[in-house]
Parts: sequence; C-alpha cells; structure tokens
Amino acid sequence: MRYADTLLADGEIIAVRSRQHWLALISKARWALLAWLVTIGALIVIAAFSLEDSAGGTVLGWIALASLVAGLVLFFLHAWRWWAQDYIVTNRRIMKVEGVFNKHAADSSLEKINDAVLVQGVIARMLGYGDLDILTAADAAIDRYRMLASAAKFKIEMLNRKHALDLEIGGSTPTPPIRTDRPAPAPGPAPTPAAVVPAATAPPSADADDPETITRTLAQLSDLRDRGAITPEEYEAKKRELLERL
Repeated sequence: MRYADTLLADGEIIAVRSRQHWLALISKARWALLAWLVTIGALIVIAAFSLEDSAGGTVLGWIALASLVAGLVLFFLHAWRWWAQDYIVTNRRIMKVEGVFNKHAADSSLEKINDAVLVQGVIARMLGYGDLDILTAADAAIDRYRMLASAAKFKIEMLNRKHALDLEIGGSTPTPPIRTDRPAPAPGPAPTPAAVVPAATAPPSADADDPETITRTLAQLSDLRDRGAITPEEYEAKKRELLERL
C-alpha cells in the first residue's frame, strides 16, 4: 500500500492518481546524464587513441568508472523521488504527496476550489502533460502542479468530483460549476451583493419550515457568504431566523 492510501478518510475513494511526467524526471536527473556523457567521452578517447595500456588510459578508465557510478546513483535517487509522488483526486479533495523518507502531504478540499488553469504547449499536448494551477475564490493559487502527467484527465476528474460534491452538499441546487477557462468579463456593471441577497431571503414557502429545506437553505447561504455575495452579518442574521423555525 502506498503512503497516500493510508491518509484516506472513511468513505473516501480515489478517482484518479497521477504524478509528474517522465520528462520531469529526465530534467531533474540532468547531472546524472552529464556524468554518463563523461563516461562515454572517456571511453571514446581511450579507444580512439589506443590508450588501453598507457598511464593516461588508466586515468581515463578510472574517470569513466567514477562517472558511471555517480550517474547511476544520482539517477536512482531522482527516480525514487519521482516514483514516490502521488497526485490524487478523491471524492472529497485533491492531495499531493511527495518525498521518499520524509513525506510531505498537502491537500485542498474540493469545496474551496474556484478555478483551475491548465497550460499546455504543443509538445505538452502531444506527450500528455501540462502545468495546472488550482485557485481559490480569491484567485490565489493554493496548489501548483508542474509537468503533470495526464493533466487534462486530472482536471476533468477534479471538475466532475467537485460538481458531485456540490450536489451532495446543496441538494438539488448545485453551486455554479468550476470555470474551465478564464474568459474576459462581459461588459456592464458587476452584480452587487444586494442583487443576490433577495434570492436567499425571499419569503418562505408553505414547506419552508421543513428541516431538510432549512438545511439546504443554510448550505446555499454559506456558499453565498464564502463567495462574498452576502456579508457574514447577513448570513448570521438569516441563519438565526431559519433556526428559529425548527
């Protein structure tokens, strides 16, 4: 069992698992590749100038051997760190686990995610990786995934799980789906909080005193507060009003 699996809560399931693309491993192991080039160069010089039985050939042979061993050790360490990565989307959160001996695990609740920005160049699209930034409602990056393997699949699964969680929390009225791109805002004045509050504070219907209805309304009011559509004071006032009906 991998370390990330031991961090799952009860009822939490993994939807998709990924790590950095193998090109990221090659980039980080560049010193190992350079050491192997030194090994190859030393062997070519020995063979080209017939230095096998000379003192110079002996020195070059030791240099080639040392470079080969150093390259293998460096590459093994980088490959081990790369293999230990776990970038996971569950039905509740996204999780990033890194480290071989000293583990570093960070996660973000799907409820707090407001946007996801995926950047892929031509080569990245061909090879199936990309850079993914996970943003909060304040457009502040809370997670950055560089050279993420299967980046598009990772993002789509995250969107699907967030939408399912919104449905589970908000009942039949999910919160607006996460944006898949960042279009320029439409012209015209932005809506004010006052334009949103009436929808949440409309007169109660005949079954408004039903506990399930009140619970769903509280969840919607909490979402409006988190998005800045209503103030915390307005939220608390409406919350007290709803709880008095129970």
